[in-house]
Amino acid sequence: MYRISEETEKVMLERFGGDSLISLATCSENIPYVRTVNAYYENGSFYILTYALSGKMKQLEKNPTAAVSGEWLTAHGRGINLGWFGSDDNKLIADKMKNVFSEWIDNGHNNFDDKNTCILRIALTEGILFSEGKRLELKFGENENENT
Repeated sequence: MYRISEETEKVMLERFGGDSLISLATCSENIPYVRTVNAYYENGSFYILTYALSGKMKQLEKNPTAAVSGEWLTAHGRGINLGWFGSDDNKLIADKMKNVFSEWIDNGHNNFDDKNTCILRIALTEGILFSEGKRLELKFGENENENT
């Protein structure tokens, strides 16, 4: 179960509870890679629609440690491939993502019949969030072991 204050959770949801652009960093063979992704935050994790054969997914398969940043947030976490977007196991989170990403999710860029179209979960472990002149520490505990 993740543990952050109500104040911190409120700020996280205000900033990242919808379609948000964040930077996602991975590392492969001691070389860092960073890219901007659409993501949304819920219950201590960011959720990203991606492709299982992409560079980021290959990197996270070898080294699941990831970092994210955006809107005065820097955090670490574990990248978890939740599998095919269209699977029954992912129905709840996929429906949320369809709603959150409704402006672009059906623009033809994604092939939802392709089993490699997947959901990447970044389960946050710790970080720092700045809000209204305050530094808010994020400690997420055993978040990386939860499924959704």
